[in-house]
Amino acid sequence: MNMSTQFLNQIGLEPNQVKRKQLTFMKKKSTALPCFLPRVFPRLLPIVAAVMLAACSTQPAYEVPKLDVPAQFKEATPQAAQFGVWQPAQTVAGSPVVTVPDQWWTVYGDAVLNQLQDAAAAGNPSVEQAVARLRSAQAAVASSRAAQLPTLSTTGSGSRALTGGGTYSNTNGDNVARSGSINNNFSLGLSASWELDLWGKLSSGVDASRASAQASADDLAAARLSAQASVAQTYFSLRAAESQMKFLQESLDAYAQSLKLTQNRYQSGVVSSADVAQAQSQYKSTQASLLDAQITRAQFEHALAALLGKAPAQFSLPVTAVLPTPPVVPEMLASTLLERRPDIAAAERRVAMANAQIGVARAAYFPSLTLSASGGYRNSILSDLLNAPNLFWSLGPALAMSIFDGGARSAAVESARATLDLNAATYKQTVLTALQEVEDNLVAAVNLAQEEQVQTEALVAAQKSLTVANNQYKAGIVAYLNVLTAQTSVLSAQNTLNNVKNRRLTAVNTLLKNVAGRWEPLNAPARKD
Repeated sequence: MNMSTQFLNQIGLEPNQVKRKQLTFMKKKSTALPCFLPRVFPRLLPIVAAVMLAACSTQPAYEVPKLDVPAQFKEATPQAAQFGVWQPAQTVAGSPVVTVPDQWWTVYGDAVLNQLQDAAAAGNPSVEQAVARLRSAQAAVASSRAAQLPTLSTTGSGSRALTGGGTYSNTNGDNVARSGSINNNFSLGLSASWELDLWGKLSSGVDASRASAQASADDLAAARLSAQASVAQTYFSLRAAESQMKFLQESLDAYAQSLKLTQNRYQSGVVSSADVAQAQSQYKSTQASLLDAQITRAQFEHALAALLGKAPAQFSLPVTAVLPTPPVVPEMLASTLLERRPDIAAAERRVAMANAQIGVARAAYFPSLTLSASGGYRNSILSDLLNAPNLFWSLGPALAMSIFDGGARSAAVESARATLDLNAATYKQTVLTALQEVEDNLVAAVNLAQEEQVQTEALVAAQKSLTVANNQYKAGIVAYLNVLTAQTSVLSAQNTLNNVKNRRLTAVNTLLKNVAGRWEPLNAPARKD
């Protein structure tokens, strides 16, 4: 193994990775060269050498990390269709419903939610931060591309200086001062320099900055998706709090009537004071729960204001106490849906960025070649500055290579490789987390759909029991404790059903976020720089 092969292996390159273009001169019948070639050919040697080495690259070939991803999700089972969750939604005529639109939150059919999403798109602070980061990344791409181009600069200067004449001794031995001289110096010049990208250092830098900008664009998409999901979820929680306020107020009105009835029966000597105390306790406890629900509703309204980029004092929503209906989830969800998730796309682009950075680090082992040229005019008289005799110029290449750096380049290469491994592991973790999130919300949507059905039946049964208890109490058959127990059961069933509805909305909303707002399989859009 020769020394050049050992060197390439040391920095992680195979000898066949460094390709060089060969220049072949075709023999002609006449071997005489044109008269100008002997003079021009030496000047072309640097350019010819640059062309020969331009194909050399130190950047490893990039491949997207391979993962074993299932074709479908574990929790997307046909058995869940009995709960009306997994079977494809059908219209009355039997044709499939329209798939989730680009503005995925419109599937809830809530005009207020649509308006909130429009406001969030214009004022969400997290989205604005992501936009600023994307602009910075795009500027970095422009900067790295500019490094591949020549730089051109101009200079101009003017100075006036006095030079002292010193002293000398005359024939009498006296020191006599010489008169000084005043000199002017004016110059005007132009200079240019160009670093040739012999080893792919600059192109690898462009690749790295481009991948970083693409990751920032995906981060922006993720920020928008997260803001949209947060607005929807906060809105659902606010409406759930309103729904709780509504049935608490209805219960409070009913408890007030029961308290009045019990007080009348007590005054008539039919019941004891214990029944009155129990009725008062139930009324006050429900009143406290209503106040707590009002606090919760106000806090969610404040959270919505922040998501919209507004102060809480600048935002309010009228109370409707109506929870939207979650859309029907398809029976099957292909794992390829995750390819559209912006956080996964951003993680993959950061793997590509780290791969390109290895090329930048490896290129430091090789010499850099810079072509430079300068020229201009220099004279002591400004009016004669631009005359031909005052012209000066210089032209030539500069070759620079570090001989000893104490292992800094090796450390830089190893650091770049470690960053690649780190980003690849992060990409894998992002994909696995995404799969887990989808599975979690799939099973939640299945069970909560069933739970909502069961809890609705439980509420109906509790309401029937309360009606019977009230009638029996009025007839004097049972004590007020029976009524109190039935009232508590109804209130608990109402509260549980409200929570289940909100949790189901949360599961479906989060599921839509997990699959980037769409659950029908689509080809991932082509990436743009």
